[in-house]
Amino acid sequence: MPRDPAELAAAAADAVAAGAGEVRIRPRTPCGGASLSPRVVGPALTAVRSAVRVPVAVAVDAWAEPDPARRVARIRAWEELPDLAWVPWHEPGAEETAVALLARGVAVEAGLRADTAGPDLFARSPVAARVRRIVAEAPDDGAGPWALALAAAHGPVPVLLHGTGPAAWPVLRLARRLGLDGRIGLEDTLSLPDGTRARSTAEQVRAALSASGPGSVVDIPSSPGRRDVDDRS
Repeated sequence: MPRDPAELAAAAADAVAAGAGEVRIRPRTPCGGASLSPRVVGPALTAVRSAVRVPVAVAVDAWAEPDPARRVARIRAWEELPDLAWVPWHEPGAEETAVALLARGVAVEAGLRADTAGPDLFARSPVAARVRRIVAEAPDDGAGPWALALAAAHGPVPVLLHGTGPAAWPVLRLARRLGLDGRIGLEDTLSLPDGTRARSTAEQVRAALSASGPGSVVDIPSSPGRRDVDDRS
């Protein structure tokens, strides 16, 4: 798994060469912990941008910084800015985090997970109309009605649909059938569609594009399977 900036950059370059149209990274400290410190985020972004010419997103969540106030302070201290930032709306401080990102000129992806309060909180949020994209996490490939209702409710805001673990590949196929964006990466699943272990994110991208068409988003994780794996988005 890639950890330091050079490894993240190499993994991103391989994934883009395989066909990824965007990457999402999770910067980490030398000890391996996720971090939003400008001393961690800056070098990671610089390295990845030197290797690819596609949008680069950063995961901004409680895993990287559990304290909402400190999370906002970290964002305000960034010197190098990502193109996008993924904010899970079911976590405390999501709206304040999004406002801080928008104030810095960073586009926001609203992470909405099925079976949480996130979708309802987002629907009532004054920030909802300002997000770049909704990233919807479905528990399985039976979530088509939920995904379509989400897309209809938020009109022009694009929806990216994904799953994690065993749901990753079935939900990717569902996203294709529904005409929604999709993503794949080692943070979502460590496997290929046939269940064998993936050797790299690039290998997953090639498998995804063989079924999903060009332009997929890819996660470049730095540790195996967390909750949603994206390392979980």
